[in-house]
Amino acid sequence: MVASLQNLTVRYGSFTALDSLSAEIPEGCVGLLGPNGAGKTTLIKTMLGFLTPAGGGGSVLGLDIRTQGREIRQKVGLMPEQDCHIPGLNAVQFVAFAGELAGMPSELALRRAHEVLEYCGLGEARYRNVETYSTGMKQRIKLAQALVHGPSLLLLDEPTNGLDPRGREEMLDLIRSVSHGKGVNVIVSSHLLPDVERVCDHVVVVSRGKVTEQGAIARLKVIEGRPIDIELKEESPEFVRAMRDLGATVEATGLVLRVRLEGSAEQVSATIFRTARQTGAQVRGLAVAQRSLEGVFEEAVRA
Repeated sequence: MVASLQNLTVRYGSFTALDSLSAEIPEGCVGLLGPNGAGKTTLIKTMLGFLTPAGGGGSVLGLDIRTQGREIRQKVGLMPEQDCHIPGLNAVQFVAFAGELAGMPSELALRRAHEVLEYCGLGEARYRNVETYSTGMKQRIKLAQALVHGPSLLLLDEPTNGLDPRGREEMLDLIRSVSHGKGVNVIVSSHLLPDVERVCDHVVVVSRGKVTEQGAIARLKVIEGRPIDIELKEESPEFVRAMRDLGATVEATGLVLRVRLEGSAEQVSATIFRTARQTGAQVRGLAVAQRSLEGVFEEAVRA
């Protein structure tokens, strides 16, 4: 378990930003979702030990968020939403400095700076001053400075913010490479659901300072009863009637039918194909129906 939070409450004066929030964040790549003002950034700051909870507590990488903030920050890499470069420094100097701030010896920090800049696709621009970088390059260098000290956990706050479609795809490829290829735990805070679905295996949804849903994306997308979606080549009222005669519930949206019938997925599929042959219907596609991540999110936010 990367982080465990119990009844976490954080206040800014009279405003309660986190309200008895509890969450279990597993290893792997986890999406932190929520509308603006939900408490995502406050949660990240609290996990890093920058904010002291008014109530509750928790741990990150086995370290207490109340008393071991410095130790947590040495093991965590943070890619903030806002630009964090230092004018006047080139990329190598900036990333090496970030490594030294994390406690690395200067020679090791310099060597690692070259390595991570190459990994993040900035090898040819490593000696340019960071303030001359494009938006996409600035996002990459924020990722590089978060990686330089070899963290056990990466916190990425809106990592694709401001990127064009190609830059967004490249950033998501990098994140997936880090989380699934390098074995680094990653938490991606984003309001872009397609980005989260592309790189993450689990999600934690925060709304009004509380966790309203959490779990593996594959599990959350499952629809009760596991209905089957069928795509027909052309409409077939005979097929629909025959399925209903067998006790199935059939919902039609154009040429796509959602069928609910007792039995395993294999048994239902066999019944569908047998009935299609008998009625002359042509099945172009068949799959177990799933909710979209957007549907999961909207339901969690309304809860």
